[in-house]
Amino acid sequence: MRNQFTDALKGHNADYVEIRFEESEATRVICRSGSLEEVNRTYSSGGNIRALVKGRWGFVSFNRLDKLRERVALAVDEARLASGEGLGFPAAEPVVDIVTQEFERSLTDITLAAKKRLLDEYNSIILGSSKIQSSRIDYRDVKRKVTFVNSEGSYIEQSKPDIALRLTAIACQGNEVQQAGLSLGSNGDFSAIEGLHGQVQEIARRAASLLSAPHVKGGEHTIILDPVLAGVFVHEAFGHLSEADFVYQNKQLYNIMTLGRTFGAKHLNIIDDATIPGLRGSYKYDDEGVLATRTSLIQDGILVGRLHSRETAARIREKPTGNARAINYLFPPIVRMSNTFIEPGASCFKEMLEGIKEGVYVKDWYGGTTSLEMFTFSAGEAYMIRDGKLEEMLRPVVLTGNVFVTLGNIDAIGNDLNMNQGGGCGKAGQSPLPVSNGSPHIRIRHCLLGGAGGKNKY
Repeated sequence: MRNQFTDALKGHNADYVEIRFEESEATRVICRSGSLEEVNRTYSSGGNIRALVKGRWGFVSFNRLDKLRERVALAVDEARLASGEGLGFPAAEPVVDIVTQEFERSLTDITLAAKKRLLDEYNSIILGSSKIQSSRIDYRDVKRKVTFVNSEGSYIEQSKPDIALRLTAIACQGNEVQQAGLSLGSNGDFSAIEGLHGQVQEIARRAASLLSAPHVKGGEHTIILDPVLAGVFVHEAFGHLSEADFVYQNKQLYNIMTLGRTFGAKHLNIIDDATIPGLRGSYKYDDEGVLATRTSLIQDGILVGRLHSRETAARIREKPTGNARAINYLFPPIVRMSNTFIEPGASCFKEMLEGIKEGVYVKDWYGGTTSLEMFTFSAGEAYMIRDGKLEEMLRPVVLTGNVFVTLGNIDAIGNDLNMNQGGGCGKAGQSPLPVSNGSPHIRIRHCLLGGAGGKNKY
């Protein structure tokens, strides 16, 4: 196959050409209230070609490997016909590598029947709990092998397995309906979703408890975010603004995201790091064959970096960071996060509570929306804080505000970093891309809270 790819790239009048080919096997199981709603296993293969001529792209996708040279020629012809502003493309050293992953409990070792039995166990726990009316379980996994070759001489094979699970318990009493959920996943290790029976029982209990929980009084509050919600916040509200394709396409955002600008206190550090072993957003090379990196976005409260593909790095005259990713072969790579998180600080959770006379502790997520620097997030769980102690459970709350003002209002950062492996990222029609996000507990002053609402996005 390698010779077939390299031969297909030869002899074209183009500045740069690449081929990305993938083979995948995917499983999805959806259960609703004990009934099997969907179960399927799919096998697919296909690839795409990107060609650059005089700074403009041509793109062709394919499902068969025959006539590959003709498809490369078509991508080159499309690039010649393309209009718009041309771009320089930074040169890169060729890479030859084969990247594999091994797990003690690989998803490929688990039969479909065994996966279904585990989901049935979780479903029985939910439906057997008091006041639970219905449940939903959504499981998916994919085993993917991606081969990348370009005209610079790179040849890379990477194994990219992924597992994601979402469990939801829905409680009902009269006209009241409440829900609680659990999202998690892994980069191919099935043991990450085993042994969750206690956590599943807890989400059912919490859903029932929310039926009688009071609402929070709307307005500004001092709040503490748990690592899950804080991770979603840093991913959605700030991380997307650090993706350089957004920056160069939006003059307003470019002026806001000026390197060297202060966005928080000296204790605030935000990182995107695709090199951390074992996380869903980790990889060795991105989908342009660029080596993954650890990128500081905010350091000591100051904006110091952003995420790049080779194209955006050329446009803004910065260095590529290895963040060009595509959800599958039907799409060209675009700038995406990997594992984005707030670095731990010096405070423990008890110390953060002791500094609050009256406030709210918010945990987990339902979803949310962002619009440039403005955000709205729905928390999955909330508790009153009085005189430094956790008190009664509240109905789910909504957090809203300006991300840059909010970053500046973070006055304490915990020492308990935790990475969230659930969910998936959506952008430009490519969803859900495997990512991870995380944070320690963080305390925020003057955060606007209201009653629950909103639609799942993250």
